[in-house]
Order: sequence, then structure tokens, then C-alpha cells
Amino acid sequence: MNDRNEKERGPSEASPTHAGDGPVGKPQRFSAKLKSKIVLRLLRGDDLELLSREYGTTAAQISRWRDDFLSAGEVALKKREDPESDEVKRLREKLGEVTMESELLREKIKRLEGNRPLSRRRSKR
Repeated sequence: MNDRNEKERGPSEASPTHAGDGPVGKPQRFSAKLKSKIVLRLLRGDDLELLSREYGTTAAQISRWRDDFLSAGEVALKKREDPESDEVKRLREKLGEVTMESELLREKIKRLEGNRPLSRRRSKR
């Protein structure tokens, strides 16, 4: 194991447990970053068994990570292609409503004034 691999792992992943190394029965935890790295190596053509031995986990576990990785990518691609968030969309709709209301009120004021300004009113005091 080289220093580069040691630095990329978190504190709970100091070194992979190989047969006979480390505690028996204690599952090893991998960070999401390291899982992604392993899956990408697998997708680029590295041998599943070799990766399994190198990182001290089962081939089945790496296969599950690969399946989860690919499923998450598929979900991301299925999302709407419209970059606007729901909040931006809601605000645009609200702006349209307010603009329309403003235009209608201006038109109503015009009709009530008969193209003459409103007369000044005295207070009712």
C-alpha cells in the first residue's frame, strides 16, 4: 500500500483488512469518495477480484456499490432538463400575477378618471 492511498482514506479506513489482518467480524467503513474511486476504477476496466483484494472488501459489496452508483446517475439524468428551480418558477408566476393586477388597476383608474386627474379630497375630520 502506498502513501497516496493512505492519505485518501478517512480515519475509519486507515488500511484495508486483508485475510488475517485487523479485527475479525468488524465491518470496515468506506467513505463515499473512496467508494466512488473504487467503482470508477471498476468501470474503467480494473478487475473486480483485484479491487476486492486491494481494498479488503467482497466482490459482491463492490458490485452493489457499482449498481448504486449507476442507479444514482440514471436518476440524475431523468431529472427535468429545465434548470429553473421550483422557487424561481413560483416567483415568475407571482410576478406575472402582480404585473397583470397592476395593469388592470391602471386601466380602471383611467376609466374612472375619464382622462382627468382625481380631484383632491378633504379629510373627513
